[in-house]
Parts: sequence; C-alpha cells; structure tokens
Amino acid sequence: MKDQVFGYFMPMVNLMGSGSAKKIGEQMAITGKKKAFIVTDKGLMQSGIPDTIKKYIEEAGFHAVIWDKVCPNPTDKIVHLGLEAYRDNRCDMIISVGGGSPHDCAKGIKLVADNGGKINDYEGVDKSTNSPTPLFAVNTTAGTASEMTRFCIITDTKRKVKMAIVDWRTTPTVSFNDPELMVAMPKGLTAATGMDALTHAVEAYVSTIATPLTDSAALKAIELISVWLRPAVANGSDMEARDQMAYAEFLAGMAFNNASLGYVHAMAHQLGGMYDLPHGVCNAILLPYVSKFNILSKTERFADIAVALGEATDDCISVHEAADRAIEAIRKLSADIDIPANLKLLGVKEKDLKTMATNAMKDACSFTNPRSATLEDIIEIYRQALMGEE
Repeated sequence: MKDQVFGYFMPMVNLMGSGSAKKIGEQMAITGKKKAFIVTDKGLMQSGIPDTIKKYIEEAGFHAVIWDKVCPNPTDKIVHLGLEAYRDNRCDMIISVGGGSPHDCAKGIKLVADNGGKINDYEGVDKSTNSPTPLFAVNTTAGTASEMTRFCIITDTKRKVKMAIVDWRTTPTVSFNDPELMVAMPKGLTAATGMDALTHAVEAYVSTIATPLTDSAALKAIELISVWLRPAVANGSDMEARDQMAYAEFLAGMAFNNASLGYVHAMAHQLGGMYDLPHGVCNAILLPYVSKFNILSKTERFADIAVALGEATDDCISVHEAADRAIEAIRKLSADIDIPANLKLLGVKEKDLKTMATNAMKDACSFTNPRSATLEDIIEIYRQALMGEE
C-alpha cells in the first residue's frame, strides 16, 4: 500500500433512530434553501410516508412538491423526466424518500441539474465538476445504503445496461434512517434488502482496497445481519430488529462506499439491466457463487466472515474449512428468508449469459474484486447461479 492514498466518503450529517425523520425541517433550515423536490415512487406514496415528510417540511416554514414517478431500477429516461419536473417547479434542493431506486434517481437528477448534459455522461468514476444542490435522503429500507453513498446506479435504456456512476458529488448532504419508516416494508423486500446489505459488507471486506476503517464497519454489519435479519423478516413490527438492521445496512454502506464492491454487484447490475430484476435478490443468489470463486485469494478473510456470521470455528478445523463455512452460512440465511434458489426461477436465460458476462467485466464494481476472472469464469459463475449448483 506504499504511496497509495485512500479516501473516506459519507454524508456530512447522518441522523439515526426512531423519530429522526422529524428533524428534516431543522436540517433544511441550515441549507438556506426554500423549496424541496421530493423524489419517490407510487408504491411508497400509498404508505403516506412522502406526505408525512412534506408535512414536516411545511411545519418548519418551507415548501415542498412531491414527484412520484420513480420506477424500480430507474432509467436514464426517468432521470431526465425528474430533472424537467424539478426545474418546472422551481425547486432549489432535492429530497429522496424510499429505498435504492428513489435515492439513485434523485442523485441522477442532482448530477445533471448541477453539471448539465445527460446522466449517461457520468458513467464511471468522478465525472462531474459541480455540486451546489443539497440532497437529503430519507431511507425506508434496510439494504441499499444509497442514502449515504457516492454510488448511483441508472439503467441505460438503449444498451439495457445498468450504469455504475461512482461520484463523491452524488453523496447526500444529510441522511435519515428512521426505523419507524421501515415498519411497512413487506417481508420479501425486507429479505432482499437485508441480503443486499450483507453482500455490501462481504464484498467490501474482501475488496482489494479494504482498509482497517472499512473492515471494522463490514464485520460489524455482517454480525448484526446474522442476528437481526431473520427476526426482521419474521415480524416487521419488531422495532428492535428494524433498528438494528438500519444500523447494519448503514455500516455496510460505510464499508462499500469506501472499499467498493466486486463481481457480485458487477454481475447483478447486468441482470437488472437485461431483465429488470430486483437488485437485492440478484445479489443474494450470486453471493455464494462469487464468494466460492474468491475464496482462493481471500481465505483468511472468509474465515473471519464465518465468525461474524456466527459460525463456530476453532483450532480443530483449518482456515480453509472455516472459509467454506462462511458460504454455507450465507446459503442457509438466504434459504431461511425465502430468497429464490436460482436465477432460472427469475426467468434468466442461458443464451444471455455471455452478453451479461462481457458487460460485467466492464462494470466499475469489478475492478476491486480480489480475484481476476476471465470471461469464461464469469459465464460459469452465472451458469452455476442459473442452475442452483453447489
């Protein structure tokens, strides 16, 4: 690591705990802005949460408009529609309310509002130059950590590829993780987003640019998820489970926001772009297969992951056996919370594997994977996940 400089990125202010969302008016006052553009989706509108956030803002003496056109796996077209609405409503700051899709869409709107051009211009790392618009992120899921990261994932509709935009200027100014807003999350979404958080932590821990700072966050996130994800899925009203999972996903975000990710995300992005599949489910299915591929280069780290997942390891077993237990524990957790067993169940076709593998190798997340893969390696990992082979 000689002469290698590492950064650490996260929002300036991060509010956690029950009732933290009520502080949004106070935080808006600090910015000096007057009218917020609330980015959300129609599904969340039914919960009433965006209207509640708007009420908090108005009670503080400010104005807000709600734009609820975000779709799952937001596209470049949706970003530009949002930008047009943002400008038409003469807003001067952006607030995302929801999970990864609203947060990513809001980041995309901010990028183009601040820098011009099209969202497609910013694919890659740190392509923007300006960042005057405040962005607040009110989180309602415990998984993506998009409310606090510099990652923005937008689907390019022409190429059918998820663009990985990694830019510190997309990092929200203030994040809110209020477990009271997460109670309405359905069982399936709780499971998928929880496995997304686990994937973030695992990939960050074995990343080629992991540091002691990211390691501590990743291992604690894995430990919390191993204890609290099952109870959160079993009973969405379990406030302790919701609260602890909010901390877990945030810690996982701290880890991958600075250590980046690996082939799980690079490959999952292609599944989302090609088939419009839920990101967390794709990650969950791919995680044990990519981990098995990576064990060769990070055996001791996977042994650490096994311990964090609650697997008993001692002097009676080798480090290789301990590492294998990490994969077994990941598979068991997925099965316990009813994650689909393979990609075939999601409608993935073998004929598309080579195209997705080719695109995955170009994805920004692939660059920090701990073991280099050939195109044939990536195709084989897809194939194993497609058939559910162990």
